[in-house]
Amino acid sequence: MIEIVHWLNARREVNQVDEKKNILDNTAEGEQTQFQSAPFPSVETGRERSGSDEMRDSTSVANKYVYQFSEGNAEMKNLLGGKGANLCEMTGLGFPVPPGFVISTEACIAYLDQRDYPPGLPGEIEKNLSELEERTGKKLGDPKDPLLVSVRSGARISMPGMMDTVLNLGLNDESVKGITEQTSNERFAYDSYRRFIQMFGQIVLGAKKDGFEKAIREIKSKRGVSSDAELTADDLKELVGNFKSIVQSETGQTFPANPRQQLDFAIRAVFGSWGNKRACDYRRLYKIPDDLGTAVNVQTMVYGNKGDTSGTGVAFTRDPAAGDKVPYGDFLVNAQGEDVVAGIRNTEPIADMGRVFPESYKQLLVIMEKLENHYHEMCDIEFTIEKNDLWMLQTRTGKRTARAALKIAVDMEEEGLISKEEAVSRIEPEQLDQLLHPQFDPKEKKKARIIGSGLNASPGAAVGKAVFDADAAEEKGKNGEKVILVSWETTPDDLHGMIEAKGILTTHGGKTSHAAVVARGMGKPCVCGAAGIKIDLDRRQFTVDGIVVKEGDCISVDGTTGEVMLDEVPMTDSEIIQVITGTMSPDDSEAYKDFREILSWADEIRRLGVRTNADTPEDAAKAREFGAEGIGLCRTEHMFLGDRLPIVREMILAEEEKERAVVLEKLLIVQRDDFRGIFKAMDGLPVTIRLLDPPLHEFLPSLTELMVDLTRLECTGGNEQEIAEKKKLVSNVERMTEANPMLGLRGCRLGIVFPELYKMQVRAIMEAACQLKKEGKDPRIEIMIPLVSLASELQVLRKETEEVCRKVLNVEGIELDYKIGTMIELPRACVTADEIGKHADFFSYGTNDLTQTTFGFSRDDIESKFLPKYLDRKILPCNPFETIDPGVEKMVEMGCRLGRKANPDIKLGICGEHGGDPESVKFCHKAGLSYVSCSPYRVPLARLAAAQAVIEERNK
Repeated sequence: MIEIVHWLNARREVNQVDEKKNILDNTAEGEQTQFQSAPFPSVETGRERSGSDEMRDSTSVANKYVYQFSEGNAEMKNLLGGKGANLCEMTGLGFPVPPGFVISTEACIAYLDQRDYPPGLPGEIEKNLSELEERTGKKLGDPKDPLLVSVRSGARISMPGMMDTVLNLGLNDESVKGITEQTSNERFAYDSYRRFIQMFGQIVLGAKKDGFEKAIREIKSKRGVSSDAELTADDLKELVGNFKSIVQSETGQTFPANPRQQLDFAIRAVFGSWGNKRACDYRRLYKIPDDLGTAVNVQTMVYGNKGDTSGTGVAFTRDPAAGDKVPYGDFLVNAQGEDVVAGIRNTEPIADMGRVFPESYKQLLVIMEKLENHYHEMCDIEFTIEKNDLWMLQTRTGKRTARAALKIAVDMEEEGLISKEEAVSRIEPEQLDQLLHPQFDPKEKKKARIIGSGLNASPGAAVGKAVFDADAAEEKGKNGEKVILVSWETTPDDLHGMIEAKGILTTHGGKTSHAAVVARGMGKPCVCGAAGIKIDLDRRQFTVDGIVVKEGDCISVDGTTGEVMLDEVPMTDSEIIQVITGTMSPDDSEAYKDFREILSWADEIRRLGVRTNADTPEDAAKAREFGAEGIGLCRTEHMFLGDRLPIVREMILAEEEKERAVVLEKLLIVQRDDFRGIFKAMDGLPVTIRLLDPPLHEFLPSLTELMVDLTRLECTGGNEQEIAEKKKLVSNVERMTEANPMLGLRGCRLGIVFPELYKMQVRAIMEAACQLKKEGKDPRIEIMIPLVSLASELQVLRKETEEVCRKVLNVEGIELDYKIGTMIELPRACVTADEIGKHADFFSYGTNDLTQTTFGFSRDDIESKFLPKYLDRKILPCNPFETIDPGVEKMVEMGCRLGRKANPDIKLGICGEHGGDPESVKFCHKAGLSYVSCSPYRVPLARLAAAQAVIEERNK
């Protein structure tokens, strides 16, 4: 056995130490990560502290690592993990729980840090094992009447299936005979033994699963049976021998027969499983800190595979799919727990359990009701029936669909189990997002052929014919065809095609690329950065893994998962959207009623305002239906595309002021109509209109294409006048071309170089507002001057803006209030906000550009290059373009503080994409901003997150 110990230690050194060291080296990052869930400390819910410095609860004892189930309770989940704490709680409630003990999360952290048990832990394990043996009257390893235990993981935050479990520990060639004698059931004994060897061999010793599964298939084939349950005791004895040979062959070691060493190895393996890849990936996905560790639960085994009077199952106190108040789950007769979740046998619905186990079923229903009333939460339960005796193995908060989450929260509030605040806290903001976007029919999607994948940039589902440019998308879309725009990437010039497309697929760019941002704003599904897809524009097709998809071929894109599928996958529409768009009556949708109820409660609680980013009357109206309280960002550059682009180019390239004035008069007419429609849609609510802020190159023709055209004309003997005009255009474009357009002539700089452009826009805004005022409407105007870095820039442009406003109001004979402010998106603006604030009625933080300029990052470049490595290596805790970075937060806080110093009445908002990110919304609440602004489809999420920020603040 000494050989095995040395081998195991060596294996852990090679396979686990580096991974574990990475976890612990990054504790500082872990401590900064915030995890949010429901505000109930029991049943694995609750706003929990993160970081090992806060690990111990008030009920823990110094230098104590191991707790009997009778010593703990649900409030100790930080220390005992969710599973252990709830086993302790159920024990205290008098429920039938097999006895056991919990090794704390602190022991795990110490083990991973020291690469061995901390001092005192071996003695505590031995002492608690002796107490367990005394309580059960059995001994671990006793050849006549052995104690058998399970060794299970249990983190404080539920991570189902991510870490390891070992069942039936304590069996060997001698104790299996004792089990046979005690139960008079040889088949049961050897079934348990073969399960133990397989599980221990895989999890602890590192043998591969395939060898065991192949051995099972071979013996079933040889015996002519189809299920494991049909194998006889002799068959299972043969499997035990085969399994031992597999362990010997694959690991080079004899299977350990000493139960005390088995327990030691299993505990170490469960500790080590905190660092396995799937657990790390899960934590990264759900933003769970890496420094929490897992508890280990050592529990007396009870058996559901002792014949027809035994069984096992998983149940929920309510339906986790629909939310109905009915027991939900499955059970199996003559089986162990993993048989239910592994899908190796067809289960029976929990409703039929009363027919098979009538007394146990009655008892289970009573316990389920008591658990729900005790925890005030829908519970997920694991149970075993051993010879008609019911045993409770676990309870935790039940995972649920978005629809079920809403219904359960609303129902429990009506039942008096929880308050409105608690109901609001229980809904994850992203669950609302799931309810708003169309989804593929899950049954149909399983049949689909997935041909590629990328970033899940904008959620939802879309089906259509592949097209490879915006013009084709627009033409086919307007003709009633459903199309998916497939492109290397998109630019503002593609907007017309994106509007008509049902979904967008790009092979480059990240989640904040143009395609992603615009798609989210439109509520369209988008998959970005699908690098495996190779586009051939000449042939109007793309290829992926040998599959050729030509223009006109049907594809399906899932913006929620990032998957691309061949052919059409049937979809189901969101009820919420049907009600919002008027195709379904609110009275016909229970989902909408619950959606509306939860958000109405959120609105009662929150203090932070929620506006929308909208550039069209249609988007503005949609956002208002979603509860937007105004527009926080109307991007006027989006109004200058399409058929207006030639007019803008003519204005920019005009050499004389007279020429430019003629062009601006044309733009004035269309801009006035634009603003009139938006003010009308948002009647009575504030509308913040950002004056033109594009990098100038976005409006200019491609210099490369112009040079190619000029060369072609010269080489083919083109018309002299045409060549001269082309040369003049090339010269003008060259004159306006910049090395770094994003940091060049844009924003307020454009307004200073071309003052007549901003004056035209201000005039259009004011004239549109005056027209509506005369019609009895209530336009509320906020004019935003972008990209200010100097107080003098704002001072000059504010003066010119006010002159135009006064002139229009005098001509129209109308009195109208208006505000003039600026967009803060440069570090210099943040640090000099006390100077800029003297000339501003409001600040609106453009956190997308502020993040780029603070870091010196280009968001489109980093997401496809080094950002993934930064995230993997924990150099960055999260994508700073998805959730506001702490350094950018400090810039915003500084700007707020200095801005208020200059102007105590200044209004403060945020209009970057972060305005729809729940964690960023909570920061905005904490920073004391007046409002957040986000895309229409993110408005409900922001309303909910703003309310949850208040609740968290109160709970603290």
